[in-house]
Amino acid sequence: MSIDRSLKTKGSLTRHRNVLNRGERIERLKSEDRWEEGDKLFGLPKVANRKVSVGKKTKEEKAAADAAVTDTAAAPAAGAKPGAKTAAPAAGAKPAAGAKTAAPAAKPAAGAKAGGKK
Repeated sequence: MSIDRSLKTKGSLTRHRNVLNRGERIERLKSEDRWEEGDKLFGLPKVANRKVSVGKKTKEEKAAADAAVTDTAAAPAAGAKPGAKTAAPAAGAKPAAGAKTAAPAAKPAAGAKAGGKK
């Protein structure tokens, strides 16, 4: 059974709000150096509170990020211990001798139908 919204903890009820209260507006203005102590509390300038969403990476950005990760993984740190574990090999690379490989994915039974209806 689910819990009523009024009984949830405060942390789970927080969400993005477009309208800020006066205290939050003053904090935002202070951080932007648009308000100083002694300024009037009424008639504050508008403050935009935009929700920033992270977009998906493009193919070029993914390739650049993957290249950066492989470059750092290929060169071990200067103070690395000789018995320390290293990063997994890149896709398509041959595993080291004696290395275990991942188990293949299980195949569905031969007699099973796709739709599940008879």
